[in-house]
Amino acid sequence: MRKMLPLVSVDGRHAGGRSALTCRFRCGDACFHEVPNTSDNAYVGDVVAGALSRRSMLRAAAVVTVAAAAGTTVLAGPGAGDATAAAGHGGHGGGGAATEGARGLRFAPVAPNTADAVTVPGGYGQNVVVRWGEPILRGAPAFDPEHQSAKAQAGQFGYNNDFLSLLPLRGEHGRQVLVANHEYTDEILMFRGYDPANPTREQVEIAWAAHGLSVVVVEENRKNGGLNAVSRHHLNRRLTATSPFRLSGPVAGSPLVRTKADPKGTTVLGTLNNCSGGTTPWGTTLHGEENFNQYFANAAKVTDPTAAARLKRYGVIGEASERKWERFDDRFDLAKEPNEANRFGWVVELDPYDPESTPRKRTALGRFKHEAAQPRLTGDGRPVVYMGDDEKFDYFYKFVGSKRMAKGGSRAAHAHNLTLLDEGTLYVAKLTGDSPAEQIDGTGALPSDGEFDGSGTWIPLATAYAGGRAESHVEGMTAEEVYLFTRFAGDKVGATKMDRPEDIEPSPRTGKVYVALTNNSDRGKAGKAGPDEANPRNLNKHGQILELTEARNRAESTTFGWSLFLVAGDPEDPATYFAGFPKERVSPISCPDNVTFDPHGNLWISTDGNQLGSHDGLFGVATRGELRGELKQFLTMPTGAETCGPLVQDRRVLVSVQHPGEIDGASVERPASTWPDGPGRIVRPSVVSVWRTDGGDIGI
Repeated sequence: MRKMLPLVSVDGRHAGGRSALTCRFRCGDACFHEVPNTSDNAYVGDVVAGALSRRSMLRAAAVVTVAAAAGTTVLAGPGAGDATAAAGHGGHGGGGAATEGARGLRFAPVAPNTADAVTVPGGYGQNVVVRWGEPILRGAPAFDPEHQSAKAQAGQFGYNNDFLSLLPLRGEHGRQVLVANHEYTDEILMFRGYDPANPTREQVEIAWAAHGLSVVVVEENRKNGGLNAVSRHHLNRRLTATSPFRLSGPVAGSPLVRTKADPKGTTVLGTLNNCSGGTTPWGTTLHGEENFNQYFANAAKVTDPTAAARLKRYGVIGEASERKWERFDDRFDLAKEPNEANRFGWVVELDPYDPESTPRKRTALGRFKHEAAQPRLTGDGRPVVYMGDDEKFDYFYKFVGSKRMAKGGSRAAHAHNLTLLDEGTLYVAKLTGDSPAEQIDGTGALPSDGEFDGSGTWIPLATAYAGGRAESHVEGMTAEEVYLFTRFAGDKVGATKMDRPEDIEPSPRTGKVYVALTNNSDRGKAGKAGPDEANPRNLNKHGQILELTEARNRAESTTFGWSLFLVAGDPEDPATYFAGFPKERVSPISCPDNVTFDPHGNLWISTDGNQLGSHDGLFGVATRGELRGELKQFLTMPTGAETCGPLVQDRRVLVSVQHPGEIDGASVERPASTWPDGPGRIVRPSVVSVWRTDGGDIGI
């Protein structure tokens, strides 16, 4: 029998999940506060005649067992820019060459482990592409953690990189444009002697500069296949918590987004808590503002009952903020600037090829805790953007644009495409199961038809038209209210409460859409929503992935079929499910977060808060054919780190190593990790590239 790691891991994390330190700085201890969604939306569990369901099929051929020999590669300690070999971990998923499996997944899976390293399969190399603090702008100094300044940080790669996008760079062979989100800062791991009760102005301004986005050109290392940052390239750029952003779409200029500093309500300083995102077909990037609520102070002093209820629904509560930014800028004090929080929680669109452009916050895509925003095109060329609201019992959405993308590289075409996300209809999802309610008992046991599945409807919330005009489709709410307080609109129309919908990605091969539902430890608790067919487990620690098929496979459809493609956890747990694939032949996975696709149509999944006692990692899973559901772990993270921003190209995989060393009790003086530069050096979030050492394609 396969031996699992203990639930309390050796690095001191909470039962294998996030540390309290991560909860504190990343999301403001969201899980320890009252769930913001107190609506009574009920899941409709009645059998629906004609539901678009899919039945599990018996496999016609035996699945070939992967032969895993010893051997893995790790990146840790001194010389972290080079690939170094280490012995395999043994057990299920040991390293070594693998010649069988789905195309793109022919590698020996990495075993679950708690090594303070990035561990990849044997035969693969890796390097750090760019670290927190590396200078990327002209004039920026080398990183010096003991003498850091806000001015220096504004020219250096930001902190806690998350979403990654790689775009082509014409005319510069071997180079690409890397765009990265910087979700949040952990000042305890950034500053020696940091006093959380009394941060200095310099520390706060450094944190402002470490938030936001980075654009940095990268080039291929011809010697080993890795990527390296090109410092001081003319396209390199930093956008921070004090950079100007433009509000566009139906909310621009609304009285509810006007402030003393911005009486017109059109220009916002900064972008905060950028989690995942997306890359558009017209060459821009999208960035989701997620846990923005934690940056604002004195919500408890807001006396207007309507305003107070709106803040509470978005998790904006309490008095002093964790970082105490309100001491240094009144806009973070809601008692002084009650509308400032309304200027965050949007999807940001950035043009990486124009370093002089002002990014736009696209208000037609709604305001909530955006984990990601991944677009595709309809058959006639209109954009469709899928979005998740990363909160327990909240919803997932899509936006269908009304204007077609212009083709070609002319300035006029580009200018037109930069207006596509300002006009269209915003929808929220309502799901219906096709099994009797009594068969969904909260244990995760499959219903009698052998599959968690059903049908669904996209419910329209509002439509934005040219010139900023908009129409509400929600009774009792204006269009302005729908866009600003989208969660209330979802409540009113009876959207389905989900288990933390995070990244949502359509397959470029099949058009099917995959929704990562990370977990929900409150599911089934007293006073909380119980299990339903899309969220079938009470006290859901491990999460699931939902597969959605739009009617007629058209992205603009308002109905869909769905099934649970993967129910995560230890494969030896009967409550887990891997699209019907034999569970003894998959890697254990917990807490799916970000997802992406490789060139072969396989889904790749990064995890956040693994509840199985091992470190977070990156996994690939086949979505088609007789090996559908074959899931393999490709890499694991260092101590305390989360896997973010995965990108899978033909010959390279990129990941963000976010918050390494973020373990309870850790500090600059008492580091919990020595990654990536070894003992005596400060822990630094970084981007890592992985490649095959023989120069071949990934997983072939």
